[in-house]
Amino acid sequence: MSKVFSFTPDYQDFVNAKEVIKGGSGYCISLVDGKEVYNKEKDSCLPDEIEHIYPDYSLYGITDTAYGFLSRGCPRGCEFCHVAAKEGKCSYKVADLSEFWRGQKNIVLCDPNVIACPDWKELLQQLIDSKAKVNINQGIDIRIMTDEKAEMIKKIRVDSVHFAWDRYEDKNIIIPKFKAFKEITGWKARKTSVYVLTNFNTTLDQDLERIYTLRDMDYDPYVMVYDKEHTNGSDPVRKLQRWVNNRKIFKTIKRFEDYDPKRG
Repeated sequence: MSKVFSFTPDYQDFVNAKEVIKGGSGYCISLVDGKEVYNKEKDSCLPDEIEHIYPDYSLYGITDTAYGFLSRGCPRGCEFCHVAAKEGKCSYKVADLSEFWRGQKNIVLCDPNVIACPDWKELLQQLIDSKAKVNINQGIDIRIMTDEKAEMIKKIRVDSVHFAWDRYEDKNIIIPKFKAFKEITGWKARKTSVYVLTNFNTTLDQDLERIYTLRDMDYDPYVMVYDKEHTNGSDPVRKLQRWVNNRKIFKTIKRFEDYDPKRG
């Protein structure tokens, strides 16, 4: 049994097993003096031979998609993210694509910061060579994007890539990088979405500035609410989330102040 967040309740239904082993960041990471601390004793890591075994996709009826990690870890150490506490402040290769992919038409890559890995070129080339449709579902670090990295990502049969603009104060670094990536790839908003972290350390005006800026650059913003436990339907950030994340509404209603959730 595993979970990502400590506030997620455990699975309550009966499990027909003699023993249940719990692990994952939801069990092994806790806040100590405002900082996330990893407790290895509470994390039941899989044996190495199991960690690297080819997944049994048939357990979930999955036939045409492969899921996995080529790298782990991230050098950023952001206060709102579990990755550095659990996997370390360094991106490193953990597998080749063949470990979890055997010709499936689709690949979902879950790496936290693949282009920060020293082996990024080798790993991106494996995705290119697969000729599969690839969804890079975590936020690629646009701050360390280069022309060479963008050119290689362009060669991947990308279903979609996701970036993140979490820190408002990074705007002078991030905006030119976003523009350069668009110039190199020519990809439209449909292929390029950006996670926008809210209610962590930004104001609503700063959230809106990021959202409007991304839309103007032809990226699809996607609002992520940091403190879900202490927000409800009347919270402005929840209204913002409903407006932005419903693509049809977001494209129809151009300004947040014109959005009325009671009308759809």
